Amino acid sequence: MSDTAARTGASEQTSPTPGPRTTTHEHVSLAQSWVANNYSPLPVVIAHAEGAWVTDVEGRRYLDALAGYSALNFGHLHPTLVAAARSQLDRLTLTSRAFHSDRLGPFCRDLATLAGKELVLPMNTGAEAVETAIKTARRWGYEVKGVPGGRARIVVMAGNFHGRTTTIISFSDDPLAHDHYGPYTPGFDMVPFGDLEALEAAITDETVAVLLEPIQGEGGVIIPPEGWLRDVRALTRERNVLMVADEIQSGLGRTGTTFACDVEGVVPDVYLLGKALGGGIVPVSAVVADRDVLGVFTPGSHGSTFGGNPLAAAVGQAVVGLLSTGEFQQRARWLGAQLETGLRELLGHGVDAVRCRGLWAGVDIDPRLMTGREASHRLLEHGVLVKDTHGSTVRIAPPLVIGEMELEILLDAFRNILH
Repeated sequence: MSDTAARTGASEQTSPTPGPRTTTHEHVSLAQSWVANNYSPLPVVIAHAEGAWVTDVEGRRYLDALAGYSALNFGHLHPTLVAAARSQLDRLTLTSRAFHSDRLGPFCRDLATLAGKELVLPMNTGAEAVETAIKTARRWGYEVKGVPGGRARIVVMAGNFHGRTTTIISFSDDPLAHDHYGPYTPGFDMVPFGDLEALEAAITDETVAVLLEPIQGEGGVIIPPEGWLRDVRALTRERNVLMVADEIQSGLGRTGTTFACDVEGVVPDVYLLGKALGGGIVPVSAVVADRDVLGVFTPGSHGSTFGGNPLAAAVGQAVVGLLSTGEFQQRARWLGAQLETGLRELLGHGVDAVRCRGLWAGVDIDPRLMTGREASHRLLEHGVLVKDTHGSTVRIAPPLVIGEMELEILLDAFRNILH
């Protein structure tokens, strides 16, 4: 039994029972005919998954080294999370926030405790959490800091990715996400990621928040200079500005710590969480902060029909339970060291740069050799699923349940496509 199978209680035989199958080509053709063309997926059609492995409609197995952009930190169908969902499905799935449910309070208590904060505002998607944080910061600015009405500003980072809603793409510098969607929402000032002097110059008396990703995932796992997060924390405290950390991809064990900010011992005013919080089963996101920040909301001033629904709360509480032991954070540190060592051996052999933090890596392929998209296709042929970003960069984010032998499969696949 593989390490992943041992840890998840799954057998190695994860393929569904053989039978009549529709082909990959048929499924791709059907999707191309009926699905809006807002993604360009690799030509694989997944029908079954368990742990760190997926199986396509034709019975081929692949190592999942993307994990749903960190939404599957605990692997596919983790038995603890599936059990929580199945148990809740038999009891109660939705009440709306017009009523209490017996799952909401315990979930928010446990998540707030994990983050060392006082309150949780549950939502559904990552973008909803970011939008909620923007509203939180602006209202805090007007009611607590005393910024004149309609004047609140938020400093953001170049190369950011916080979602694709209209307000969020208003401060994106990615033409694909930004262009042709105006008029855009005002109130944002952009500075280079990792540049403390530029950030200090951008903060004015009307600045209510600094919004950042501790590590820019969509940008290619871009890690800021050492000490920058600590400096941002000190600066925001000094200038009476909220530090808002978008940990939707970087949080919940991915970097070898519960939150990426933990690497530098930084506690922001606001955590934004999502993706892995739903265990790869349901969309769950949250804004987590102290009462002096989230307390600005009053009944009716913000909400969501599905935010904090009983099913989401049950799964989210189970996720927090998995993280509370520290086991997954430790695995990400230990296996992340193996991943980084193996990837760095490829520097100068078809790889120009490697950025790694825990079980999360950005690999810049020599553009003379191939693009990131071509590398993703070649890795697919070797049974490994990853995704490209920004030209020649490949992102790697395997589930935290992956084992040493499976990491070697991933590294061997990289070696093969580069020679």
